[in-house]
Amino acid sequence: MADDDARTDAPSTVRDRWDDERTDVLGERWRARTLHLRPDAVTRRTGVDPQATLVRRVPDPDAPPTRRAVLYLHGFVDYFFHPHVGDALAAAGYDTYALDLRDHGRSIRPGRPPNETTDLATYTQEIDAAVRLLRADHDVLVLLGHSTGGLTAALWADARRDRGLVDALVLNSPWLDVRGSWFEQNLLARAVHAVGRPAPRIPVRTIAPHYGRALHRDTGGEWDFELAWKPHAGFPVRAGFVRAVRQAQARVARGLGLDVPVLVLASDAAGPHKTPHDALLSTDSVLDPAQIARRAPLLGHDVTYVEVAGGAHDLALSAAPVRERYLREVTDFLAARVPG
Repeated sequence: MADDDARTDAPSTVRDRWDDERTDVLGERWRARTLHLRPDAVTRRTGVDPQATLVRRVPDPDAPPTRRAVLYLHGFVDYFFHPHVGDALAAAGYDTYALDLRDHGRSIRPGRPPNETTDLATYTQEIDAAVRLLRADHDVLVLLGHSTGGLTAALWADARRDRGLVDALVLNSPWLDVRGSWFEQNLLARAVHAVGRPAPRIPVRTIAPHYGRALHRDTGGEWDFELAWKPHAGFPVRAGFVRAVRQAQARVARGLGLDVPVLVLASDAAGPHKTPHDALLSTDSVLDPAQIARRAPLLGHDVTYVEVAGGAHDLALSAAPVRERYLREVTDFLAARVPG
């Protein structure tokens, strides 16, 4: 993350504008608070300022206090609706926080297009602010990113390396490369990249609805999430967003220098991502795990890769035995590799 947003002021000179906490949509065990952000490129077009939302799990009343925390970053067409992840992390001695980035989930605002960006570094402001807030009360902080959130977390941590802000990264099916045929990965990707700068708002593709339908309780799945925030067919995938992701992935391909332990987890198999099939929740039907495995060693000098057999794209939303294994891998890694 090398744009101006990545070079924010030192923590001692920044005054973040947080609203008071309120009960979150996940229920009484969860609280949320709004972060008011600086005007951005979308503000210049719409007149509406961005905001982000920090969600936290209220500690169990009989649990000993902890000064360890995990900060969760979601993916594209996504937000945090994973209380079972917070429960597992709490059992391992971690407070759980999740950041709904600007224009995602709880942070979607009328007048601003959802999930639209032309630079992943735009999210640096809210990640910095959340880290500042959590570091005031915690000695240990881990970033846990899923899909596009995994890519964003890795680039943020690379830009902030040598500052001691985070102690480890956990990446759940991070989006480290573009899936598709040779034509899609090369010629088509280059064409979209070229269009993305002069015409960033042009829609260039849509998201197949099959994976979302397989997840949602109303269409046969296990999970109850807000369809206005995570619609099955997604939001428009625009040229500027694709260009931003490709630029970020090119940085990973050149090699990052993450200076903390990194755990990368992915399914053991890719499923078709454009058509419905019976293995939507037992394969990664969004990304290609083989690509993730190839790129993972480029993140830093201390990377552990774990293949989770039968995992869905979001490993935390896999079938119960698989997601329990995923969460066990995460908590075992934290116990073994995070100091203190």
